[in-house]
Amino acid sequence: MSMPALRDRTWTVDEVDRLIDEREGLYPRYELIDGELLVTPAPTNRHQRIVGELFVLLRQYVIANRLGEARFGHARLTPDTRLQPDLFVVPSVDGKRPRADDSIIIDASLVIEVLSPSSLRHDRFTKRRFFQHRGVPVYWIVDPDGESIEVWRPGDERPEVSDERVTWQPEGAQTPFELDVRRFFAEVADEER
Repeated sequence: MSMPALRDRTWTVDEVDRLIDEREGLYPRYELIDGELLVTPAPTNRHQRIVGELFVLLRQYVIANRLGEARFGHARLTPDTRLQPDLFVVPSVDGKRPRADDSIIIDASLVIEVLSPSSLRHDRFTKRRFFQHRGVPVYWIVDPDGESIEVWRPGDERPEVSDERVTWQPEGAQTPFELDVRRFFAEVADEER
């Protein structure tokens, strides 16, 4: 089920915080960008499997290279936004893991969204434009149906799209993070019954 953004008015951070506080459980997911409320239902099992496996791989790389911390969920990138990217990497601060305080405005060195039918427009357009404008160095859109990954950077008008291999080498990393896209999607595929 797709839940459209509610565009009939401009939303505030306080209103979205209240929606989040009043909901039962973690879903629907409420996000706020430039006064627009984005609402999405719970992710599918396959979506969660993709996010989970990417997190495991990225976490290992981030720790090994002392780059910061891989995180799920809530990200506060500006005072007037509320975002919940599927995954993001927060850079280390003076060589230390960043504080996990939700009230602090953070930088992200990588943001990843996994497409779902209900989030496609938000992830490909609204959030992408926000992250590009905000200067997030790398934004990945993982397309489970196309078994590919789009790589966006600030200023890009078109993404790099790969169904073979993607790499990410943030400042300070000795080696790049490399993902064999075909193998990854084979490993997260639904099992035949």
